[in-house]
Amino acid sequence: MEQVAAFTDTYLPTVNGVTYTIASWRERWERAGGRMDVVYPNADGHRPNDGEHPVGSLPLPFYDGFHVGTPKVPKAVRDAEVVHAHTPFNIGVGGLRLARKKDVPLVASYHTPTSEYAEYISPTDSIASLVGRVSEAYERWFYGRADAVLAPSAATRDHLKSEVGVDTPVEVVPNGIDTERFRPVETDEFLARHDLRGERPLIGYTGRHGYEKRLAELVAAAADMDVTVVFGGDGPAREDLEEQAEKLGADARFLGFLDREEMPAFYSALDVFAFPSPVETQGLVALEANACGTPVVGANAGALAGTIDHGETGYHYESGDIEDFCDAIRRTLDERDDLRERCLARRDEVSVEHAVDKLQDVYDRIR
Repeated sequence: MEQVAAFTDTYLPTVNGVTYTIASWRERWERAGGRMDVVYPNADGHRPNDGEHPVGSLPLPFYDGFHVGTPKVPKAVRDAEVVHAHTPFNIGVGGLRLARKKDVPLVASYHTPTSEYAEYISPTDSIASLVGRVSEAYERWFYGRADAVLAPSAATRDHLKSEVGVDTPVEVVPNGIDTERFRPVETDEFLARHDLRGERPLIGYTGRHGYEKRLAELVAAAADMDVTVVFGGDGPAREDLEEQAEKLGADARFLGFLDREEMPAFYSALDVFAFPSPVETQGLVALEANACGTPVVGANAGALAGTIDHGETGYHYESGDIEDFCDAIRRTLDERDDLRERCLARRDEVSVEHAVDKLQDVYDRIR
């Protein structure tokens, strides 16, 4: 198997879909006998292991928790046979430089629709509009220099081709989830530890509490229903969400960051996983919930339009329509047992092993 150098602008200890994907791909790749080193921004709280190479970084303005790394190429990765950029920005440019200098293939994964996040990381609407236009032009430039571009869903592939205007071949390679970890488990201890025992259905979300996730829609929906809404994770919107829940009288519990070992119990304890974000490129947490037997209600926008199989693994609602959100949650609660069985029947289709097999095919084809 190839020696791969992965370049990313987000990695451990930050926990999100990108870091999880890179870590799980790396683990499976090396389990199969290959090597996948990771170049990432240095951040407090993570001691690098063998094959992990932090470079200098600065905090990203307007978006807490992210760092901008320098386009440095550590000596340890200069013999890579394939360069895989998980970002088009500074650290990804370092990967591009390495690929061109060593004349090896460059694969670029598209994880984040930068133009759609612009309004949340920009202080004014005019700046957001400018950031959106500039980011799409830059993405066209960067991804146009890759030998292959990977998108985690068909919706994201279509966005890259039709809206961003990328002319490089774009292949759909789902990120995949760890089905060894994410499976139905007993939940009594988890419920007791977090004081979640009760008669109300549990509706939950876990992940970054960013404004772009539109979690305020979930709080508003919960306030109109006899349910308990449970948030795992943290982020810049948390304080506003807590204030909103108190003002509306929603029974909302904020658990903060959960250990990775707790996540199967979190998902298994929920009656419904709720995912209002319209800007996902795949929505890994929805698939993790499904693998634990929990159906998902999510926005009929972005990649969630395809990640959630309407009527099979959950239901969609029209983004921004709180009444429709409530109706979809109620319908999912009514059909939970049948939806659970359909979710569990599809576990193998979304496994990380399946994703890494596709990744190997791409690497082989462009070398």
